[in-house]
Amino acid sequence: MRDLLLYTLLRLAVLLVAWWLLVLVGVGFYLAGIIAVLIAFLVSVLLLSRFRERLAGRLQSADERRRARRGPVHDEDAEEEDALLDDEEDEQFPRA
Repeated sequence: MRDLLLYTLLRLAVLLVAWWLLVLVGVGFYLAGIIAVLIAFLVSVLLLSRFRERLAGRLQSADERRRARRGPVHDEDAEEEDALLDDEEDEQFPRA
């Protein structure tokens, strides 16, 4: 949770600083917002990769722990469909 909050706050800070600087330069309120979003995206991809990768690793491990607690997924519909397909194949291509 801490990594998610940190990454989000860093991206938001980059966005707000870029927007504020562009408004000060006189780009315009709305255009500065659009350009600031693009700048924040590029900066986060280029400079915040370490934080993003750490967050992705934590989210992946949490997802794996959740899946391990739930156990294997048993899909009865898929098994029934597979059985029907196997029956159709046996009818089309009988085994000798």
